[in-house]
Amino acid sequence: MKRDNAIRLAGLLGVLCAAATACTTATAADQPEIEVNGNQVVVPVKGGKAVVDATSLGVRAEADDGANWQLSAPAADALGAPSSVTTGDGKATWRYQTKGLTVTAATEGGRLEMTVHADKQGSMIWPVTGTDRSVREVQFPRGEGLSVPVADSWWNSDAAGLAGTELGMVDGLTMPFWGTGQAGHGSSYIAESDVGTSLRFVSEQGRLHTEAVHEFAPKESTMDYTVSFALTDGSPVAAARDYRDWLQHHGGIEPLRAKIARNPEVGKLVGAFHAYTWGQARTPEGIEQMRQLGLDRMWLGYDADEQPMTKQAVDAAKKAGYLVGPYDSWANAQDPANADNPSSRWPAPVWQDACVRDAQGEVMTGFGGRGCYLSSEAFARAEPTEQYLANRTREMTANGATSYFLDVDAAGELHTDHSPQHPMNKAEDRKNRLDRMGWLSGDRNLVLGSENSGAWANRVLAYSHGSQTPVGDGLWKLERDRQTWGGYAPQGAPAFFFKPVRLPADLAKAMFAPQFRVPLYQTVLHDSVISTDRWELSWSKLPDQSRDRAMLAMLYNTPLNLVLDKSELDSHGKQIAELQRYFEPLHEAAATEPMTDFRWLTPDHLVQRTSFGNGTLTVTANFSAQTHDGLPAGCVDASVKGGNPQRICPTGL
Repeated sequence: MKRDNAIRLAGLLGVLCAAATACTTATAADQPEIEVNGNQVVVPVKGGKAVVDATSLGVRAEADDGANWQLSAPAADALGAPSSVTTGDGKATWRYQTKGLTVTAATEGGRLEMTVHADKQGSMIWPVTGTDRSVREVQFPRGEGLSVPVADSWWNSDAAGLAGTELGMVDGLTMPFWGTGQAGHGSSYIAESDVGTSLRFVSEQGRLHTEAVHEFAPKESTMDYTVSFALTDGSPVAAARDYRDWLQHHGGIEPLRAKIARNPEVGKLVGAFHAYTWGQARTPEGIEQMRQLGLDRMWLGYDADEQPMTKQAVDAAKKAGYLVGPYDSWANAQDPANADNPSSRWPAPVWQDACVRDAQGEVMTGFGGRGCYLSSEAFARAEPTEQYLANRTREMTANGATSYFLDVDAAGELHTDHSPQHPMNKAEDRKNRLDRMGWLSGDRNLVLGSENSGAWANRVLAYSHGSQTPVGDGLWKLERDRQTWGGYAPQGAPAFFFKPVRLPADLAKAMFAPQFRVPLYQTVLHDSVISTDRWELSWSKLPDQSRDRAMLAMLYNTPLNLVLDKSELDSHGKQIAELQRYFEPLHEAAATEPMTDFRWLTPDHLVQRTSFGNGTLTVTANFSAQTHDGLPAGCVDASVKGGNPQRICPTGL
């Protein structure tokens, strides 16, 4: 497979920097001096100092204005007596001989950067954050992002589904950072070593705090664990701003503007809503119905079934100015004799020969108990001669499609493969996925998207389906209840996607209550990756949330994700077209601009404002039940380049 060398190198750099500390431009001579007072290591950071207690790894912040708070409680496990602290090359170093751990602390980019090296396999729980009584909220990028009040009784209860959970930095969060906020100040934490690290939510005495858990494993190359700490202004998106700055210096952020310049087809995403099509919506007649409704710009996808879009339908979509892309997955193989979908059928000997194997050498059963998970390393080794992926892509785009949705590849679902024929660890799996996504968007020039895409994949993707949604664990249980959620019949409009569902109150609150939603993903990546909700959570699937979700889309400058057939277009087409017409000029103005500000305008957090670029777009949304500053309840005002506000008040479904 021919590689786009620039994309491949940049993507690889991002992976390497995410797992190491080598990608900085400053030299040791440039760094502020670290002070050592016995077991206290004082590290200058932007906005003050961080004081590390070498006896316990507790960390305190001392801000320039005199405020101080605990950045991290001591490590959860006893470390044993530390060695004396030594300094040199701008770093402080000490060791816990009993545990076989060596710690270095340094100033990097205005942050405290700490690396723990382990001599042997094991784990540690650290940093332990949010334990200071001054902390009011914890922010974390589950999907788009949440800001949770740590002393809220509901969020501390089982009903909220957060306390007691653990989210992987690669596969549970969309970006490997979290933050805390208090009056006038806050903290940002970046798990630079994201592979092998997770974030645990703990409730103690009615307050939530978080514990980072890292696994030291030689096979996974995770024997070095690096975490960065920063002092912030306490904004609900301050940690996201900090991570954006870090990411720009560690692998980079590829601007959407550059992606459009390289492939003008990417520009068709600007102003477009996204929709998966079924039945007549996949036909030229369906495309014409959309056009007649006034849907000016659309990304249209279709599932991996026996009735893909024809060339005639794709041509009609192109004539309308739409993008078309097939759904595909390179993550699952099933016995071709009884595979339940075309994307799981591969030519011999892919079935089983290319399967991931566990530590016992057994084939790893695939998603939903079907087939097996496929090894990206097996594909990478076979591709130069067999061209399984090239042939698959050629077949899937023979109808003229210029976009592609590759499921799972950017979602962080990484595997360790113990097969002697194609061994790999999780970091190698991620590199393989970056390579092949870079090939699709680079060499093949396809407008590429993936599921719930992590920030590490931003350079090779144009859009992400699912990164908008802060999924609660209760959703998976609900989706397995086919009587409530719906199954995969009828063929032309599966109830799984089309049957309206009323979410249980607690799950709806955890996922969609606007007072807890914060645009962390957009703060980091708005000008790089276009993000939507999950495709099985289309706008009409959840009628109770339809108004607020439409308002959030306008506030965040992100498109709605829909499922469409003729009945959906007949029932809701006019509403969808009205929303798309309002969204289009806002997205045209700001799709390639960064989100520069987010703030709550009321104490209850129900009136919110976003800003994009340097005065390019300002959007205010009122989720409350009362008029605020002239903006009625349930309405959105948007102003492009300081012009008169344009208002929409979505009616919902």
